[in-house]
Amino acid sequence: MSNDNLTKALKIVLADSYTLYLKTHNYHWNVEGERFYSLHTFFQTQYEELAIAVDDIAETIRQLGQKAPGSFKLYKELANIKDGNENASANEMVKDLAKDQNIIMESITAALDLAQKVQDEATTDLLVQRLAVHRKAKWMLGTMA
Repeated sequence: MSNDNLTKALKIVLADSYTLYLKTHNYHWNVEGERFYSLHTFFQTQYEELAIAVDDIAETIRQLGQKAPGSFKLYKELANIKDGNENASANEMVKDLAKDQNIIMESITAALDLAQKVQDEATTDLLVQRLAVHRKAKWMLGTMA
């Protein structure tokens, strides 16, 4: 097992993370209704955390000797998460982001399995931390739906 497989998996995690960042930011800007303030604030917390995460993931890819993808074209090709709908209701936005937590956890778990196989403890640690963040986000979003 080479680092090539791991970096490919990390590129998917990066694309999913960046796409989720963009979608969450979109929902932050466009949420409406009586839950506006609480969701607007929650979505901001989420996208700010994701902004830091994408940098950490990209730098890990670089540490493994590969270039990190950084274009919408590449993210669209790599990501499992799809664009959001700025016209969705507040409840639809919450449900959509909760569903995306499952998707990104699958991407992270796939990369985590590869990191463990090549005994890359630093990448394993990063991915375990990311998994914990998304599991908590899924739980929190689930309480809001």
